[in-house]
Amino acid sequence: MALWDKLMGELVDIVEWLDDTNDTLAYRFERYQNEIKYGAKLVVREGQVAVFINEGQLADVFKPGTHELVTQNLPILATLKGWKYGFNSPFKAEVYFCSTRKFTDLKWGTPGPAMMRDKDFGMVRATAFGLYAIRVKDAGTFVKDLVGTDNRFTLAEISDNLRGKIGLRIKELMPEMGIPVIELEAKVSELGTRLRDRLGAEFETLGLELVEVQVQDIGLPEEVEKAIDKRGAMAAVGNLQAYAQYETASAIRDAANNPGGAAGAGVGLGAGIAMGAQMMNAMGAGAAGAGAAAAVPPPIPGAAAFHVAVNGQQAGPFDLAALQQQAASGRLTRASLVWKAGMAQWVPAGEVAELAPVFASVPPPVPPGA
Repeated sequence: MALWDKLMGELVDIVEWLDDTNDTLAYRFERYQNEIKYGAKLVVREGQVAVFINEGQLADVFKPGTHELVTQNLPILATLKGWKYGFNSPFKAEVYFCSTRKFTDLKWGTPGPAMMRDKDFGMVRATAFGLYAIRVKDAGTFVKDLVGTDNRFTLAEISDNLRGKIGLRIKELMPEMGIPVIELEAKVSELGTRLRDRLGAEFETLGLELVEVQVQDIGLPEEVEKAIDKRGAMAAVGNLQAYAQYETASAIRDAANNPGGAAGAGVGLGAGIAMGAQMMNAMGAGAAGAGAAAAVPPPIPGAAAFHVAVNGQQAGPFDLAALQQQAASGRLTRASLVWKAGMAQWVPAGEVAELAPVFASVPPPVPPGA
């Protein structure tokens, strides 16, 4: 029985892989002189596929299950070389187990900022980073193009390359989408989906599937972030006057946090009030016109305002009612010199048509000798 057990031990193998790592994509089954005997049992578990290599040529790919390695199950092998019975089979073969589970939480980021043209902020530098997930989709292609003769192929051997592919593509995608930088954070899901669609075919050429791409954050220059914060503050308060009050309150708060105590608070309050006053002055100037003249009201429409020369001195201005009283008392005559805004020079009151009603009830001078 001992001899029979020895014979069976040589003739029947169990080929399997129990993975105790979390970063192995492919593992080459180790067998003395790469000899796998006729009738060996190949055990492929869920989350695996097995790639059978015969003398450097891909012979077959086995899905999950238990497979008996005989020529009937390996028609491709039958055309390559017949199996031999005996202790030292001349048939040389390798089995590569590939993990088909998802590998998640892999990190990516832009290799430097992407230049974006924004309608509000002009040229803006933006960066992005996030996570992605992959799995082996075509084990034959994966083994031929990436694994080669490596006895253990891990994520570390390919992660830099994959991370670079994603980082470069998002630098192209963000400017193409034309999304304002202020809205990029709200579009991260759309960015991730577009990245996956754009890179899917490129990953498949390596035998991989890009399962998911997450864009977790968008990075903007500090000055752009501050401008966005100020715009949000202005929108929240609703108008410039309230914004001036907001700035004043901010100055008071900052001064209160100053180790200078009350003195610091006084300086902060002064700065805030000064800022508010400047903004209020600007608002007033924009609404009323220009200069101090805007504070002087214009004359009431239809009301005359004449100056009168009395004993070589300028008096007035007087409206029509006051001039009529002066005419009735004799202090204003038709010969009195008058002037108002818009007249080129002083003229006798009797020659101003606008003052005719003033003298309507005043008799003209008595003719000489009457």
